[in-house]
Amino acid sequence: MSIGSVASSATLRIRHVDGSASADCAFGEASPSNLFDASPWRTFRWHLGQKHYSGSFWSATEQKLVIYESRLELARLLFADFDPDVSRIVAQPFLMTAYVDGAARKHIPDFLLRTAAGPLVVDVKPAHRVSRPDVAFTFGWSRLVIESRGWGYQVWSEPPVERLENLRFLAGYRRAWLFDPMILDALRLADLDGATLAEAFTTVPAFEPDAVRSAVFHLLWSGWLTTDLDSPLGSAHILRRRP
Repeated sequence: MSIGSVASSATLRIRHVDGSASADCAFGEASPSNLFDASPWRTFRWHLGQKHYSGSFWSATEQKLVIYESRLELARLLFADFDPDVSRIVAQPFLMTAYVDGAARKHIPDFLLRTAAGPLVVDVKPAHRVSRPDVAFTFGWSRLVIESRGWGYQVWSEPPVERLENLRFLAGYRRAWLFDPMILDALRLADLDGATLAEAFTTVPAFEPDAVRSAVFHLLWSGWLTTDLDSPLGSAHILRRRP
């Protein structure tokens, strides 16, 4: 597999909002802004007994629904939505074609993320399937094409269970408009760096305790506060202000 020949042969197509597909474009010439405005390439496939778990997740990053086709894709979407370095999330961003070993190969990545370090293309696959020859082959030439442009490429499998469960919990507090701005301001003015979760919940006693508790979790989701998410969240967790 020649890096140069594979990369130079690569083209992509995107799907517009109206459902129409664009013309083929050389991968190296595709406009990132157009890719981040693309609609998902595929539509949902529903049938009796299907193995895939498809759905839509309301993304705080996108301020709209983003689709996924498996529980593992939903987990990756959740991690992207939580990541402060991610500013855009696009599902099934494009159809990529390249000539590899004398044949045309096609692939639709699962996500395209705009990160602080540049575009990141993500494929999601269970760990036990990544080493399968057909999967490894597709991901191999995809990586060659994507990284030839200086973009990041990631194959993402099952995350640590504790961190995933914590993010699932905090995601319930991701909708900013549900929280009282006065409570959020009071918490931001309080000295919470080094405080425990239990202490943070009682920092602003002038407000209803459940509302304060929810606001603290929203500040954790939004990244204004951080804590150890690799162990189950508890009242003794230490909070830190993000630098």
